[in-house]
Amino acid sequence: MKQMKITKYLRPVVYPALVLLLGTVFSCAEITPKPPIVAPVKIPKEVKTPEKKTPAKKRGILQDAYTNFTLASLYMSHGRHKEARDHLSKAVKDDPDSIYLNIKMAILLQRLKDYKGAAKYAQRSLELDPNDINAHILLADIHSASGDEESAIKEYNNILELEPDHQRVRMVLATIFIRKRQYNDALNHLDILIQQNPDLIIAHYYRGRIHLESGNNQEAEKSYLHTLELSKSMEPALFDLASLYQRQKRYEEAEEIYKKLLILYPANIVAKERLINIYHTLGEEEKVQELVEKIKEESKPGDPRRQILGLTYLRHGRLDEAITELDLIVSAWPQDYKSRYYIALAYEEKGEAEKALEHFRLIKKGTEYYINSSIHMAYILEDRKEYDKAIDVINKAIEAKKGEIELYLVLASLFETQKEYGKALKAIEDGLQQDDKDIELIFRQGVVLDKSGDKKSSLEKMRRILEITPDHADALNYIGYSYAEQGIKLDEAMDLIQKALEIKPNSGYIIDSLGWVYYQKGQYNEALNSLEKAFNLIPTDPTIAEHLGDVYLIKKAYPKSLEMYQKALSLKHLQEDKIKEKIKEVNKFLK
Repeated sequence: MKQMKITKYLRPVVYPALVLLLGTVFSCAEITPKPPIVAPVKIPKEVKTPEKKTPAKKRGILQDAYTNFTLASLYMSHGRHKEARDHLSKAVKDDPDSIYLNIKMAILLQRLKDYKGAAKYAQRSLELDPNDINAHILLADIHSASGDEESAIKEYNNILELEPDHQRVRMVLATIFIRKRQYNDALNHLDILIQQNPDLIIAHYYRGRIHLESGNNQEAEKSYLHTLELSKSMEPALFDLASLYQRQKRYEEAEEIYKKLLILYPANIVAKERLINIYHTLGEEEKVQELVEKIKEESKPGDPRRQILGLTYLRHGRLDEAITELDLIVSAWPQDYKSRYYIALAYEEKGEAEKALEHFRLIKKGTEYYINSSIHMAYILEDRKEYDKAIDVINKAIEAKKGEIELYLVLASLFETQKEYGKALKAIEDGLQQDDKDIELIFRQGVVLDKSGDKKSSLEKMRRILEITPDHADALNYIGYSYAEQGIKLDEAMDLIQKALEIKPNSGYIIDSLGWVYYQKGQYNEALNSLEKAFNLIPTDPTIAEHLGDVYLIKKAYPKSLEMYQKALSLKHLQEDKIKEKIKEVNKFLK
């Protein structure tokens, strides 16, 4: 985090020449202008003042402070920060009431990433002068750099109380709130910034980003257009506006902006990729080929700009061509993790799991593609029944990024597959510590509780989802089907499932639930209609096949019933013995 210029000086009687020296050695990112380097003024052996004498002991202490400060400055100039810290700490010890020394010590410790120590010295400088804006900024920036966002927010707000028009501080606050997804707070600060300075481009742009993220497309478009009125060639604003139009299926407007982007920024690979996607969507394959050929003309095999060709081939299922293009890129550019990620996907889709794993493993922690690579690796290893390795991969990914909810879902799924329901629930609980209102985690928790035999707790979790999101179709369906399965509260079950169907009218699973309620109510014709429809939608689900077999059996359509039971068995129904008993039962009627 950049620092603001520090304007508090040492007491001039003590350090008459050091302000000039410090400007060159301890300057922060934004301390300007830098004074010229000058030879230090020699300190006379004895300072005589007719009015008042500094006691000899005090003069000696201040002299020691000066010496240590000078040594710290020299070590800093040679990049020897630890030695600088040792000498500067002695200088502060000798003169603890020097605001300047405390601030410089805070800056040095911040550079050394000793944020706790840095905060201590910044706080001390504020005790000496509570109204020092720059010391407040320094302390706030230290909190922000250390990840203590709540303390940073508190300190930045203190600054705004002292200086409400401080734009840099208000902008930093807005970015923190954006990062925390506290969009209303961020918008409040951005609106104030725009009131203070209507032409502040970055504030208009951030408003667009927030509204885009929140799904408020109209306000997002308005903010982006205003941004582009102020800066017609701002690349991020052009790209985001084109993305917005593409998401809204306003393809012609999106195409126009992507073209403009590529005129201004020919190296924008993502814009080319998006433009190709639009042409694919519109079925304009000639334009796709034209753009592909242009890329080939502008680059040679192995050029990172040809990544888009590999992605285009991958999207069209031309796996060998995709692998050829991307392999040449990663051979020349081993740290092009996007190309490596997609070549791994191509190998995975091709069924060459070992090669896919080889590339996924080379994607490093902290990169954009690391988490998704870990998830793909886990699924490949799960397919190979190498569960311990898959779990290890996900645990390492969680260590790298604890806040990634999908990782906890994958980990729970791995345990669930092995019927280790206790471990699956522990993984979900760990995820809920990151976000206790995450719907997917709560839903999975309900499913696992159900599988572990705790039906009551399972339904409580589903009801919890409906408290958070009343129109959650899957939770509505789950409760309704649970009642139908037990043959209880069938009217309520019907209401819940019909409400779910209004939200997801073409869901085979929800239609199956409806059919099963009809079956439990003895309305077999309605049950048959619903279950046949569900089976046509999802012919690979063994439970739906079983339900349809039950309806055929009760309607005495024995051959069809047998066919459905055998189908359920072939689809690896979880209750294989139960299905075999039903097959024996229906065979009695066929003799």
